[in-house]
Amino acid sequence: MSSSEATGGRPGPPAGVRSVVPATEDATRVVLVRHGEATCNVAGVVGGHLGCSGLTDVGRRQAGALRARLAATGELGGAAALYASVLPRALETAAVIAAAVGEGTPATADCGLCELHPGEADGLDWDEFRRRYGEPDFVGDPDTLVAPGGESWRGFVARATEALAAVAAAHRGRLAVVVCHAGVIEASLVRHLPLAPATRLRLATEHTSLTEWDASEATWRLLRYNDAAHLRGAQVPAGPGTAQQA
Repeated sequence: MSSSEATGGRPGPPAGVRSVVPATEDATRVVLVRHGEATCNVAGVVGGHLGCSGLTDVGRRQAGALRARLAATGELGGAAALYASVLPRALETAAVIAAAVGEGTPATADCGLCELHPGEADGLDWDEFRRRYGEPDFVGDPDTLVAPGGESWRGFVARATEALAAVAAAHRGRLAVVVCHAGVIEASLVRHLPLAPATRLRLATEHTSLTEWDASEATWRLLRYNDAAHLRGAQVPAGPGTAQQA
C-alpha cells in the first residue's frame, strides 16, 4: 500500500518517518518537546520565572541534535505553529529547533505552557525549599500548594492541559509543536489517559524528547512518548530530570 493510500488519498510521510497528518480531518497532531538540560536542573534550583537561567552546554547540544534530526527527517516540517513556555530553558530550546519546524518562524510564548508555578519558592535551592516548606504531598493531597503563591498539582494539571487544548483547537487538522516541560507532558498523560484525576506518574521524561498526540475534540490519542532517538549514538547525554527539576 502506498503512503497516500494509507492516509485516505492525502500525502503520506517519507519512508521511515511517522505520520505527518492527523488520523482524522478535524484532529490536530500535537507534538510536545521537552526542553534541553537546564542550568537550574544541574544546580538543583527551583526553576520558575526567577530561577530559570536557560540551558547548559549539554542542553544546547541536545537541542542541536534534535534540530539535526528534524532537518534530516522533515517530520515536523509541516507544522502550522511553534509554541513555547515563557521560561528561558523552553524559549532557548525552541529558538534552536525553530529552523526545522514548519516555516521556521519564532515560537509563540505562552505562560500557560510553563512548568508548575513555584510561587515564593522560585529561585531557592531544593534543600532550602524543603527546609522552608517540607515535601509537598501531591499524591496524598493534590490540592496542596507547592509554596505560598504557587500552584497545586491539580491546579497545574488543569492550567497546562487547558493551554494545550487551546493550541489544538487553534490548529484543527494541522500540526502544532509545543516546547514545554516534563510536568506539562505528564499533565497531558494524566488528563487524556484513563487515570484517576490528579495522578502523579513521576516519569523520567528525557530532555528534548518528543511526545505526540492525535487530538480531536472528542479524544486525545497517544502516538508516542519520550522519543529521544536523536540522542542515541550522537554522544549527547540524555540526562532525564526529576519531577522537581522539570
